[in-house]
Amino acid sequence: MEAGQTKVFRYGGDFAEQRISRAEGCYIFDENDRAILDFTSGQMSAILGHGHPEIVDVIRESAANLDHLHSGFLSDPVIEFSDALAAMLPPGLDRVLPLSTGGEANEAALRMAKTYTGGFEIVAFDRSWHGVTGGAAATTYSGGRRGHGPTLPGVLTLPTPHAYRSPFNRDGEYDWRAEFEFGWDMIDRQSTGQLAAVIAEPILSSGGIIELPEGYLAALRDKAHERGMLLILDEAQTGMGRTGDNFAFQRDGPDGVVPDILCLSKTLGAGLPLSATITSAEIEQDCFDKGYLFYTTHAADPLPAAVGAKVVEIVVRDELAARAGELGAYMKAQLLDLQQRHPVIGDVRGRGLLQGVELVTDRQTKESASDIGMAVSQRALELGACLNISRRASAGVFRIAPPLTVSRGEIDHAMAIFDSALSDCGVVSD
Repeated sequence: MEAGQTKVFRYGGDFAEQRISRAEGCYIFDENDRAILDFTSGQMSAILGHGHPEIVDVIRESAANLDHLHSGFLSDPVIEFSDALAAMLPPGLDRVLPLSTGGEANEAALRMAKTYTGGFEIVAFDRSWHGVTGGAAATTYSGGRRGHGPTLPGVLTLPTPHAYRSPFNRDGEYDWRAEFEFGWDMIDRQSTGQLAAVIAEPILSSGGIIELPEGYLAALRDKAHERGMLLILDEAQTGMGRTGDNFAFQRDGPDGVVPDILCLSKTLGAGLPLSATITSAEIEQDCFDKGYLFYTTHAADPLPAAVGAKVVEIVVRDELAARAGELGAYMKAQLLDLQQRHPVIGDVRGRGLLQGVELVTDRQTKESASDIGMAVSQRALELGACLNISRRASAGVFRIAPPLTVSRGEIDHAMAIFDSALSDCGVVSD
């Protein structure tokens, strides 16, 4: 049956032709039980692979004993989850609001910042993705802005430090600091004096796997604090070990650049809907005193909280961050080798097991090759690997993010399929 003939509303373009019947480890299986390597971890979420036995046990026990409560109650799983998550984080991030989705976590964070500062203006990157609900959608610029009516007022954009395409990259010398100062000068000119927060991903995923240069995050924090703003980091896709550190903000320095508010989702639930907005005791107390309200049906639900606590345990116990760093370097080396042999690969970038591969029609002009990317994605899927989470206009940038439990053999297999897909789609190789 054609995707458009089902009763399912098409919420993001056409569905893939394959119908998925089950999943196990790093594989999903179609209706014919054909194995497909899942190198997008589902929706960038299944960091432990599919059907992890310890997660299955937690879900089974929680479903039988304590699954859902009125949001006004606390339970042991929620308290244990919050304690475990805070223990992973540096001082200053020790008040946890458990929620369901990344967009919801970002909405809660934006409301916290507005409550705490008294301002309403938010700064976001011009290639950002933070969700599709009210405030989160207003701060999202990489897609979905047209055709849905006006967004919330007061959102100002900062140029994304995209070294590969920035006009501040001249002859291979990227002056991100000049671009940064230019952006903030524009923000200061536009602001009405009611700045509340900066919201940013340490690695912009939907924007094309764009990694912030070293030193950028600290500069961003300083600019925000100079203006009385809070720094919100959205680590929906970079948290819980994927980039080689437990959290991407920890790359720079012993504790890294600690945000005022941290948002986690996707990887936190290892495939289940679980998110968290985390901040300091000071901000939590101030918001509480001012009557902060973010009362949702599934806030602090015990079943997903129990899963989250187990995810934290496994990531720490099995040292999955270090594993992601090691395997990410192994996979990147293979991607760089493919770049040498396939001129259509213009850039390879990313950190740990979050890698981006940008396809271009010409390396000099850097014209995007989205049509080629969509064809290569489809061919790779036919050959047995899901290698690109995007099937729309941004398909020219592959976002490759396998589970942190992936093996070297599975990486080898996926890279061989990528190589074949590029060749099968008529991409000339050197």
